[in-house]
Amino acid sequence: MLTQTTYAPALAQAVPANTWMSIIVIVSLLVAGLLGWLVAAVLGFARARAFPPSTRWFALSALCVLLYHLHLVAFGFLGTKEQDIEKLLSFGAFFNLWIVLGSICAIIGFLRLTNPRP
Repeated sequence: MLTQTTYAPALAQAVPANTWMSIIVIVSLLVAGLLGWLVAAVLGFARARAFPPSTRWFALSALCVLLYHLHLVAFGFLGTKEQDIEKLLSFGAFFNLWIVLGSICAIIGFLRLTNPRP
């Protein structure tokens, strides 16, 4: 029979040194993605008036990917504050919904591009 003291060495292990580097890379890429897709959404909606209606679908696609990044940020903040793991996982379960909606908007935009230039 295993006792509780058997697990003590496993629980006493330190966090590996490269964990902080991974966290820095993840957070910096998340912020870069947020800023990049924010610029893409703003430019898309600003230029949608001058171009065909299919351009609006690409702007909506950029907005969906921006919401995807915001959802991940909110999930991270909620994960640090929330004690109920079921509530946290129910919030995080739909993180990929924004990617699916963004792809649908991009597909509709591509399908509406019917006037190619010579």
